[in-house]
Parts: sequence; structure tokens; C-alpha cells
Amino acid sequence: MDTETSNDTSNLEVEVRNAVEQGHDVQEKVRQLTLSIIRARSLDIKSVRQTASAVLRGARAGFQKELQHSSAQTGIAREHLKQAVTGLDVALAQFAEAAKLAVEEAASRAQKYSSDDLTRARADLASLEDMFLETLQNSASAAKDAAGEILHDLAAHTRTHGTAVGAQMKETLAVIAHQLGAAGRAQVGAGLHLAKNTSDLVRKIAAGVLTGLADHVKPGSGKDSGHSPNLGHSQQHSGYSQDKGG
Repeated sequence: MDTETSNDTSNLEVEVRNAVEQGHDVQEKVRQLTLSIIRARSLDIKSVRQTASAVLRGARAGFQKELQHSSAQTGIAREHLKQAVTGLDVALAQFAEAAKLAVEEAASRAQKYSSDDLTRARADLASLEDMFLETLQNSASAAKDAAGEILHDLAAHTRTHGTAVGAQMKETLAVIAHQLGAAGRAQVGAGLHLAKNTSDLVRKIAAGVLTGLADHVKPGSGKDSGHSPNLGHSQQHSGYSQDKGG
């Protein structure tokens, strides 16, 4: 990890810790922080995993800070930790949605991506949910305290009931699969303009993450998260945002 990336990760961890500790609009703040880092960095799965790990470390630290203030606030601190996990999940779902919209927009403008580019993008995107669940489980295992127990419960719950990112991935992968068929046919012909390379695709995804997409997808926070116009069904699948009991 280079110095700039390390600094970004450390800053993200601190900001998430502060958001959880302060307890105001935790899900929305974590969502925004996560998307900011995803947009600023390369969009490969390794980089996104580092971002997710930093979010969860910060959330655990914020949880511990809350408990230090008052052990009577365990229930509140638990809810804030769960909201942070939901914020991360929804951010990853928005990243997946940005990929879908970028590919659809290119198709609508008669732009073509090569099948190699789309295949690489599909491979990274297809592993997003597994990456999220593995990172959540690893974070739970690393915490030998109440935060670890809560994260273990959340990991088990999400494996059973699904995640926002997992629900969105089904739509995104279907669009990419369709475009892969089109790309394969297009490349049989000569002289067709293909988008330069995968970096062109990921730049478009990154541009969508915080610009038009941020307005297009408006997840709520806390109990109302299921009423989002575009990710509502996804967030209802990830019911831990509304489940007080873990």
C-alpha cells in the first residue's frame, strides 16, 4: 500500500470512528465517506477491500469509544455499529449501480467496450458481495470483544438474508452479460471504435458514484432505509439495518 493510499485509509478509519462515536446519521455518513474513497482511488477489488476494512476498523473503534463513555449505552452503540455496516453495504451497492449505469450509458451512445474489458469488470464486480461478507467476517474475528460478537451476528444474518450489494449485483451482472454478447458480435467487424480500455470504463463508474448516481439513489437511514426509491428492495434484503436483535 503506497503512502497516499495508506493516508486515505487512516483518514477514513478516523472519520468513520468519529461518525459512529457521535451517533448522528451514522449510515448516511459512512455511505458518503466510503463512496468518496472509492471514487478517489482505483476501482479494483483489492482497493475496495482495503476501503471496506478501514470502514469496519473505524466502526469498531467508534463502538468502543461509545462504551467508554457509558456502559449503559450498549444498545445505542450496538445500533450505531449496525448502521455503519449498513452504510458500507449500501455504498458498495451504489458502486455496483454506477457500473451498471456506465455500461448502459455507453450502449445508448453506441460506444463499445471490448469483451476483455467487460470480462475484467465483471470479474471484479461479481466478487463484491463475497468481498463484503469476508471482510465483515474477518473484522468480527479480529475483534475479541462485544464489537466482534455483534459483527459475527451481522455476518451470519447477512449470509442468510442477503445484502444490498448482492441484490444490486444481479442487475449489474445481467447488464454486463448482455453487453458482453454485443461486444463479441461487434468485434467481428472491422474498424469499430472500442472504448480505449478498462480504465475508461472505471473512470465512468467513478464519475457516476458521487455525481448523478448520488442523486439517483437516495438510501434512507436507520429504520427508514427500506424506503429508498431505487435500493429499497436491496436494503430490505439486508435486514440487519432494521433488526434490533442482530
